[in-house]
Amino acid sequence: MSPGLPRGYRQIGEHRIRENVGLSYPELVPGLVIEHRPGRTVTEPDNLLGTALSGNVAPIHTDAHYSSQTQWGRILVCSGVTLNLVAGMTVRSISGLTTANLAVDQVRFTAPVHIGDTLYAQTRILTRRASESRPDTGVITCHTAAHNQAGASVLAFTRTFLVPLDSDAARDATHY
Repeated sequence: MSPGLPRGYRQIGEHRIRENVGLSYPELVPGLVIEHRPGRTVTEPDNLLGTALSGNVAPIHTDAHYSSQTQWGRILVCSGVTLNLVAGMTVRSISGLTTANLAVDQVRFTAPVHIGDTLYAQTRILTRRASESRPDTGVITCHTAAHNQAGASVLAFTRTFLVPLDSDAARDATHY
């Protein structure tokens, strides 16, 4: 690597660098906390597409008049949409090199999310170990928590996934 190489990039040729996606297995140390940025503002199309794709046509997610008569007073973003948006926010740093998700556990929706809310997330690495069944892969377990623009907790979950033990070899093989 050249001496002035920006952090998060690697040299792939003369005068050519490539962004790294996903931290490597050695970087995913238990106890590490990653704040995911940028935040993500939830839009009406996010909610409508998510409900359409999942087939969740509950009026609380799609009918503004109905929703205005509930305790929330407005449309409640589908929990599946919230989970997917927040999980997606984590990919660039923690699981960009994932070869498989193994589990999403202990999912808790702790406050409502509404259209126009901006979500922020952070992830703590809980454990890592070499896989017993896949010798070139590590198993990472992490806990992700999300909050809205007011600082209210809206979601928390634990996720376990596989990453290559040798990230450079995986990046070279896949041109990442």
